[in-house]
Amino acid sequence: MEALWASFATVVGIWVVTVVTPGPNFLATVHATLARSRRSGLLVAAGIALGTALWGTASLFGLGIAFKAAGGLYEAVKFAGAAYLVYVGARMLLSARRAGARSGPSGPAVSGFRAFRHGLVTDLSNPKAAAFFTSLFAVAVPPSAPLWFDGLLVGSVTAVAGGWYALCAWAMAADPVVAFYQRIARGVSAVAGVVFIGLGLRLATER
Repeated sequence: MEALWASFATVVGIWVVTVVTPGPNFLATVHATLARSRRSGLLVAAGIALGTALWGTASLFGLGIAFKAAGGLYEAVKFAGAAYLVYVGARMLLSARRAGARSGPSGPAVSGFRAFRHGLVTDLSNPKAAAFFTSLFAVAVPPSAPLWFDGLLVGSVTAVAGGWYALCAWAMAADPVVAFYQRIARGVSAVAGVVFIGLGLRLATER
């Protein structure tokens, strides 16, 4: 039992460091919050949490191994994810170009489902998450670990991701932050768009 909890602490500790490092999920959450509303940011965070749960669960069932065995499957998922990131980045650039000075959030209103879907697809757009979880679980989780432990582990990494991005959405919606963002909205959208496109191209060209 002691070994199990040591494994749990290792996985969660590494995952915390991974999650708090800014990446596409962070950008998607912050941009949705600042450009639209706190609610949009929280829904994006919820979508990211579901994506994390799906990647974690699939990895426990050997998705990373399947990707290695069927290279074509991995490539297909990778290019689909890269295309989505580039698409989102292009939309951000167009939004920045069209945006003018406004007294409120700079982005158009979107449905709750679309915000949630954006978070989910952004998280699922990186198939390397499967390889990450598979490698981490293979190293840190004993093969004899009971099913309840696997469930606790997936639930914990999901809670860490969802909690962190929800916290980011909540903090970024504070009045001083929103007021500052309104002065630099076009520049932020442009930079975020370039970053998303860059991440998409990097994902597409990585071997």
